[in-house]
Amino acid sequence: MEPWGNLHRCVAELSFQRSDPALAGRIAGLARGRRVILASLALLGITIATLSLTTHIVFLIFMFGVLSGTVFSGVSPSNTSALVSKWFRRRRATAVGINASGVALAGLLMIPLTSYMIQVIDWRLTWLVLGLMVLFLAGPIVFLLVHDGPEKIGLEPDGDPRIWEEQTRQSPNRRTGPLETTRWAESFRSWPLWQVSATYFVDGITGGNLLVHLVPYAIDRGVSPSTAAFVFGVMMVLGIVGSMAAGMISEGMHRKTLLAITYLVRGCAYAVVLLLPGIYGLWIFAAVIGFTFMAPVPLTTSLTADIYGLRALGAITGVSYLFRQIGGTVGILLTGYLFDVTGSYTLPFAVAGFLLLPAALTAFLVNERKNSARYQLESVS
Repeated sequence: MEPWGNLHRCVAELSFQRSDPALAGRIAGLARGRRVILASLALLGITIATLSLTTHIVFLIFMFGVLSGTVFSGVSPSNTSALVSKWFRRRRATAVGINASGVALAGLLMIPLTSYMIQVIDWRLTWLVLGLMVLFLAGPIVFLLVHDGPEKIGLEPDGDPRIWEEQTRQSPNRRTGPLETTRWAESFRSWPLWQVSATYFVDGITGGNLLVHLVPYAIDRGVSPSTAAFVFGVMMVLGIVGSMAAGMISEGMHRKTLLAITYLVRGCAYAVVLLLPGIYGLWIFAAVIGFTFMAPVPLTTSLTADIYGLRALGAITGVSYLFRQIGGTVGILLTGYLFDVTGSYTLPFAVAGFLLLPAALTAFLVNERKNSARYQLESVS
């Protein structure tokens, strides 16, 4: 069996794994986040529409694998979550969780829609329609409804009165963490950034391989293609629920603890699917993975905001999210390669499940009580 023969099924997903959220986050920190999102949507819409003109594989690789992947970083969850974080203080994780659930919702709606459009019309018109949807649907929504921060329209985070905010800023007990910074590069000198980045890397590995390989894995186990697609859809639905639930639950506990539990539970799900073959094991696996699929995004973003503050949050979350994208690339390729070598998904899924154990430990070792602004008033009083 040719070791790289299975990698053709991985190529499509790799385009968005090549995006550079760290660069986009840095740009968003220098410019206004709203402008970065609008510019990214405009370029993304044009790039997608231009794919309807594809006549050669090199053109497809450049437009889809390079340009769209790079532009997509401007609207990645790292940037949008950083923007949302400015609007909320007390319920920040809940708001970021709702924002992150949009990724799972998009997968749930757009994959079957795109498949249907390709069947009804040809693939060239499908690319054109998708590009126009980005330009004339997503673009105007952002232009009309999204703002850089509540102060831009005379509001304060959480809807608090401005006078309350001014008093809070003057208070000696104002919640600021010891690592809060206005310069994103300063975060490199502290452990929390590298700890959450390491866990994000594993999150990318275990998430990327499922996006591409879950359906082929189910089919390889004897499940019909239609059932496998349905299982994937259910996983996406539960991803929406899990993202919002993770944000809400973390408001009342240490975010790093819930993040560690999320990775540990996901690791147990891999053990279940390997030890319990068949449709029942697959359903349990999909259900558990679904709840934990997008949960790390609101937990990691909120934890990062609590530790480093909001002024350089876009660039800092961009750096950590870059590790997630690199992990996704590694997970997609490694899973496909190991399947071709061994003829089974057992080894790559076992590797993914094992990596989640040190990821859970690393998340739990983040010194949140010392560094998070959420707990600074306790030490002052």
